[in-house]
Amino acid sequence: MRFFDGFLLNTILLLFPLFIYLVYVSYQKNINKDYMNYCFDIALVLSLFLISKFSYFKDDIYISILINIPLLFAYLKGRKFISLLISFILIVYSVLIFEYNPYLIVSEYCTYFILYIVTKRKNITSLYIINSFTIIKAFILSFFSFGFIYPEASIWLNLFRVIISISTFYIASIFYYKLVQKIEDMMMLSNTIKELEKEKMIRNSLFKITHEIKNPIAVCKGYLDMVDLSNNKKIDKYIPIIKSEINRTLSLLDDYLDFSKVKIEKDIIDIIMLVEDTTRSMGVLLKDKNVLTEFDISDEEVYMMADYNRLKQVLVNIIKNSMESKLEYRQLIIKLKTEISKNNIKIIINDNGIGMSKEELERLGEAFYTTKPNGTGIGVNLSKEIIERHNGTLTYSSEKYEGTTVTISFPLDYELNME
Repeated sequence: MRFFDGFLLNTILLLFPLFIYLVYVSYQKNINKDYMNYCFDIALVLSLFLISKFSYFKDDIYISILINIPLLFAYLKGRKFISLLISFILIVYSVLIFEYNPYLIVSEYCTYFILYIVTKRKNITSLYIINSFTIIKAFILSFFSFGFIYPEASIWLNLFRVIISISTFYIASIFYYKLVQKIEDMMMLSNTIKELEKEKMIRNSLFKITHEIKNPIAVCKGYLDMVDLSNNKKIDKYIPIIKSEINRTLSLLDDYLDFSKVKIEKDIIDIIMLVEDTTRSMGVLLKDKNVLTEFDISDEEVYMMADYNRLKQVLVNIIKNSMESKLEYRQLIIKLKTEISKNNIKIIINDNGIGMSKEELERLGEAFYTTKPNGTGIGVNLSKEIIERHNGTLTYSSEKYEGTTVTISFPLDYELNME
């Protein structure tokens, strides 16, 4: 009972700051990645503080093992500075509370840091890091348990305590990480959809600019019709007005160009990881809409220079369009697969939805053309522009009531993938 109470209390103390962080970030309209990372660092330090300060079971090594989870989270998120800070705090805590040998404790946390450096360079999965961290913790806990804490206890009793503690630590680590990751995925999906809708609204609002442009042009035309070349008085009066209206039109056109440009910020990304991230993010929404999915994603690492967020925006838009194509009398199935060759990579998304007629397919991608009652006709046009800015191609094939297949193809940099 004591162990269960300790585990439950430490769970609350650990997760409370992380949930506060997630709620806070989700309600921020304008927040950059660096600021999110700083907020996450603060949440981890606060979790560590709460467990070490308010847990009634902090003197029990088997229960207090959960105090290491903030450090594990810091490594999983790649937060180097905060990892070192938390490691220092845990070293001091272990020496003062449990009176451990400082050299052994320093060696333990140095081992974690070396593990982090090695796995970061090799781009190892999060599950691998959790497994490695747990194995190291199991070895250290066994060493202290048999050699220092309960040296006179039976081997089986000590072994039982270690197994229970390490199993609890491992299950808790997986559970906490998956929980936080799932919430973050839902937030990212929500933010991506919001950005997509925001961009559609911006482009849709440009319709109104045409009226603003028509007005000064109509004024210019009216004054030009009234100009009498033989009457210098009228010329001196009308020409400045015409110039003023032309300047206003040019200013409106400049604003239009600034709005219509798609900003692309390229960096080296793993396109396969992007696809997996998108399908995982969309998984909750697809399941909620009772959509069956079949994903065939390669295990290879494929690198290219690209804008991660923009390409994810395209994939989300395509999958969202597939979701909205459901026929009432048919179970919607969305399939996604990747095909990799030496020179290019293809991402193929297929659904068995309502599809498009030949006429609709020919007009697809035309600015402001849409087949949806509440659509803007901007999504496909924007997606094509983003893909073309990456030197890729976006093609559609479809038949009415038979479904649609979308193929995205990117050329690959051979040297980049050989590094």
